[in-house]
Amino acid sequence: MAGTAHLLLIDDDAELASLMRDFFRDQEIDVTSAQNGFEGLELALRGGFDLILLDVMMPGLDGFEVLKRLRTERDTPVLMLTARTESESRIRGLNEGADDYLPKPFEPMELLARVRAILRRTQSEARDPLSAVESSGVRLDPATRQVSLDGREVGLTTIEFDILEVLMRAAGRVVSRDEIAQRFYNRPATPYDRSIDVHISHLRKKLDAPNELIRTLRGLGYQFASLDMEPEQR
Repeated sequence: MAGTAHLLLIDDDAELASLMRDFFRDQEIDVTSAQNGFEGLELALRGGFDLILLDVMMPGLDGFEVLKRLRTERDTPVLMLTARTESESRIRGLNEGADDYLPKPFEPMELLARVRAILRRTQSEARDPLSAVESSGVRLDPATRQVSLDGREVGLTTIEFDILEVLMRAAGRVVSRDEIAQRFYNRPATPYDRSIDVHISHLRKKLDAPNELIRTLRGLGYQFASLDMEPEQR
């Protein structure tokens, strides 16, 4: 990673916040902490953070509401911190626009790996934007981070944009879940990890084209089915 990364931790556990600040300081990552949702949202909306670590369970304004309000103005990557047994919370967080989630309690090194994976993805995009790609009425421009469908702008989160770019640049080729997981999360995909499936589902809804542009090939992965392809390929 280039330079010092700046994280915002929104969690009402003061002891955990102190431990995480010390831990990340050793990794040359600065952490600003907020102990409630209102304070955290205010800081997040000001900007200046590379990544937000957001706890779900907080009094007053919980993590879901913070994320929902944040996504109306900013697309800063968000890693949700959820209770290990709350699978519904994880899916809800992804549906609200989170990039990834990590169940509590977690090992510090696992958290660090998740953080680094997201930072590598977002920082490499800023350094090396590729040329725009266009297919089947969808135009994706990495330089401006904009996507349009038949000239109409489509709002995507950072992770949705990145997954769509991979699929479009590989149009016609099947991209496996493992390939996506390793590229963006630096970990293999598992049958119980729904993050990729949820992001793909969001892409389908947002592109809501009359043709099925993103196909799921059971047991294989996903394919951007360009309309320029032969019918038997789609």
